[in-house]
Amino acid sequence: MSLSSTEVQDSGAREGAGILESRLTGLGREEFARDVWARTASLTRRASDFSDVFSPSAVDELISRRGVRTPFLRVAKDGATLPSSSFTAPAGVGATVADQLDDTALWRAFADGATLVLQALHRTWEPVADLVSGLSTELGHPVQANAYVTPPQNRGFDAHYDVHDVFVLQIEGAKRWVIHEPVLPDPLRDQPWTDHRAAVADRAARGTPHLDTVLRPGDVLYLPRGWLHAAQAQGEVSIHLTLGVHAWTRYALAEHLTRAALAALGEDPSMRRSLPLAGPEGPGGADGTDGVLDLVRERLLAAVAEADPAPLFHRARRSQARPAPLGPVAQLAALSGLATTSPVRLRKALEPRLEGTRLFTRVGYLDFPEADLLPVARLLDGRVRTAGDLGLALAGRLLRAGVLVPADR
Repeated sequence: MSLSSTEVQDSGAREGAGILESRLTGLGREEFARDVWARTASLTRRASDFSDVFSPSAVDELISRRGVRTPFLRVAKDGATLPSSSFTAPAGVGATVADQLDDTALWRAFADGATLVLQALHRTWEPVADLVSGLSTELGHPVQANAYVTPPQNRGFDAHYDVHDVFVLQIEGAKRWVIHEPVLPDPLRDQPWTDHRAAVADRAARGTPHLDTVLRPGDVLYLPRGWLHAAQAQGEVSIHLTLGVHAWTRYALAEHLTRAALAALGEDPSMRRSLPLAGPEGPGGADGTDGVLDLVRERLLAAVAEADPAPLFHRARRSQARPAPLGPVAQLAALSGLATTSPVRLRKALEPRLEGTRLFTRVGYLDFPEADLLPVARLLDGRVRTAGDLGLALAGRLLRAGVLVPADR
């Protein structure tokens, strides 16, 4: 068995380590990248105490008290997803939105063996959001989080693979995981397991498992995209978090390279010309491409060789996640009461990138005069500064743009 496995106890207490090392794998970023990332399944026993991140009471609060709507929750049983109409309803006077969760219907489904899937918890539960934001920054790839709440001795989904890497964090109870190696290594986002349903079913039914184990609270399982998995709760309710890492690929970079090349060809008048008329005796041949295809291929290859995909690629990366939350009331108070001693800092998870005199972020871009470039560059380290350090006019502009936020000393 080639499974990578480590044993960690109370690793969350270690200071100065990244999330990978302190909470998930016990491995530093470089070691994880070299030995595990996108290569093999990895199991870490007792990686951390995740009670500060998620819990059974968090499940109950989200379902019964937060007014959560679809698609922030799915319900699945025996491999099938239930229709949302079976567990949603209006919430009474003043809250008549029809797709809010019906906690009574959810309870009945859960008691009958259905798995509750709380989706996009990085948008609805702050401790999970903080963990996801930090992990995304550390990995350089976008991360999202779902929670799976499964009654005893039940399963939500058949064997399948994901088109993203996952970290499985066992929160409560125990769950048996059966892992098989891929039938399609490193699938792209448009290559779901349903396109290979027969091969997946055959491998899961007849192949020797790469791993067959039970996860208990504090255990973490890492699976690269494409690895087959099926899980079943044991003798009690199982709750686990799945952190989905939507890895950027070489194919994605090639897509942006091609788009940049096509954009350049669009500025070439000769490439915008119409093809000749089609016809067996005409200069364009039967389909109008004779004598032209070689020229187009030559120009396209030249455009690819000269294209710079970086602007498109970085723009796409910024669009794949959201910046840290911003409270409009606190932001307005900070702007209205701005003084030279006001503590401020760069808003987290902005993915800032200073190119020349332009600052690109997840909330747009800003152009600056030369005089402002040095203080703007200093902001990128994320440290708390005073508005006087930046200049009141610049600090006010950045607060208004949602790039700067008030900070505690």
